[in-house]
Amino acid sequence: MPGEASRARKTAAKAGADIRGEVLLTLAQLRLATPRQLKALLLPRQQGTDHVRRALRNLLAESPALVGRTHRAQQSYWYCTPAGLAEAAASGELAPTAGRTTGKRIAASKTGLREHGLALVDAVVAFHQAEVADCADWQVEVAHPTPAGNLVPDGVVLLAGGSSAFVEIDRTMSYARLLAKLERYDAYRNAPPSGRGNAARAPRSHWQETYAGPSLDRPFPPVLFVFAPAPRRAAPATREAVFHERARHVSGVNYRLTVATTTLAQLTGQGPDQPVWRVVGHGEDRLALAVLPKAR
Repeated sequence: MPGEASRARKTAAKAGADIRGEVLLTLAQLRLATPRQLKALLLPRQQGTDHVRRALRNLLAESPALVGRTHRAQQSYWYCTPAGLAEAAASGELAPTAGRTTGKRIAASKTGLREHGLALVDAVVAFHQAEVADCADWQVEVAHPTPAGNLVPDGVVLLAGGSSAFVEIDRTMSYARLLAKLERYDAYRNAPPSGRGNAARAPRSHWQETYAGPSLDRPFPPVLFVFAPAPRRAAPATREAVFHERARHVSGVNYRLTVATTTLAQLTGQGPDQPVWRVVGHGEDRLALAVLPKAR
């Protein structure tokens, strides 16, 4: 029909303008993403990525540019520039996080950092699509103090029910480093209270202040490991099985810590609300996220 192509272009331009702010906030929060991932998070009912790409081009065309991109193997990876981070922070809609950085270094990485970051975004998409957590309820690489040094989870997610979970993505990390990170979680869980408290409330540790709620009614958040594929590495399911054999010997696991695992294929194929989680120390049965055992 005459004018149909023009109307389609105008519609795409309008949609791109409408989601400009959402695209910027999402990139500031997650550090990098592909147009496909942004579309899944922001416009899940759209058939293609045209609207997202228009928003990205608009952000790129501003002066100074608010986003940047890296091309690899016919794919584009997008991230916030310092100017984009500043605008996103000025909106007041981002959780205050010290040391928030752009994703430029990750997007350009040739060491697997980019694939690690994208796997985390795939996990965010899976939680979002299952309505277990909104994409705005994630924090990436936030430092948590422990007596043994900072614990830096790949992600922390606030779940729909009000509790939280730590999320770790593994592609290439050695088993020794994975177990060392578990031990760091145990150190964080057992860190002594900070401050002196007051007449109305006893002193609380960092995790209690941050995750336990006002009446300490929530247990320590579960630690969720997602095993993703990587070249020249054992299959994710194989790595998951070996991790279980070794992790059950770590102090605190299955007592102070609830540790559950899945593969990225299971998580994205079925969703976190389905029985895809295998709990360390609880055999080979898989459980849904909502029924994971609570840490004591």
